[in-house]
Amino acid sequence: MSRNPEDPVYNRIEEARISLGLSRQNLAEKVNVHYQTIGYLEREEYSPSLVLALRISKALNQEVSTLFSLTPFKKGK
Repeated sequence: MSRNPEDPVYNRIEEARISLGLSRQNLAEKVNVHYQTIGYLEREEYSPSLVLALRISKALNQEVSTLFSLTPFKKGK
């Protein structure tokens, strides 16, 4: 039995992180992951667990629905 690929999870992590003046390393330390994980997430190469999405949202002072979506975000928003 083969596994179906997951739907991609789109995000605005990089935009929110930069607006707060945080580096990937800074954000990674706040959410207790390796800084490369933040890069994978920002490039949408990896989908976060619910717990990680909630930690990131809290660290960036954003609602989860503002940062993450199952549909692509419109450019400039």
